[in-house]
Amino acid sequence: MEKAVLAVIEDYEARARREEELWSKLSAEEAMQRRDEMLLPVGRAAGTLMNLLVKEAEARRILEVGSSYGYSATWLAEAARAVGGKVISLELQAAKVEHARAQLARAGLESYVEFRVGDALASLATLPGPFDFVLIDLWKDLYVPVFDLLHAKLAQGAIIVADNMLQPESARVHAKAYRQRVRAAADMSSVLLAVGNGLEISRYQ
Repeated sequence: MEKAVLAVIEDYEARARREEELWSKLSAEEAMQRRDEMLLPVGRAAGTLMNLLVKEAEARRILEVGSSYGYSATWLAEAARAVGGKVISLELQAAKVEHARAQLARAGLESYVEFRVGDALASLATLPGPFDFVLIDLWKDLYVPVFDLLHAKLAQGAIIVADNMLQPESARVHAKAYRQRVRAAADMSSVLLAVGNGLEISRYQ
């Protein structure tokens, strides 16, 4: 991986360590009020795994549902460049997208990501697909509605990665509901991996 990309990833991770220390000192109420300030990244292990999955599958049509500040988008964009693909990334907050764009420009990856700012479900409803690889990483109560909209837009052999299946504990009810929904679909095969905060990796057949 190029030095410029690694430098951006390392800067994100340094920020995440600072925020994790701050997060540990906040009350539950304060944490809820300030959660949009926080990076809350998937982490190096999950980022690396997704990057490899995209490259090995040569997944060119990539969708990210929940950009946040652009950590995951950096990993996905680097893989997209390697396989001649592109990332469409959905994010509600324009300020987060502007930050993500600036970091992707630093990494030399800005041309590999197209951002759509707005409600994720509304944005997803307008996208035609098909998609070869999808990352779902937004507020956890939206995972099932996202899957329901996404299911018909998957390419043969498409991979879906859903983050936060094990952590934080507060997300477990919604994470369980998502896993049950995906595994109930006859055309999906799925496995839970204890990587990062827990990843449900599902394949469309």
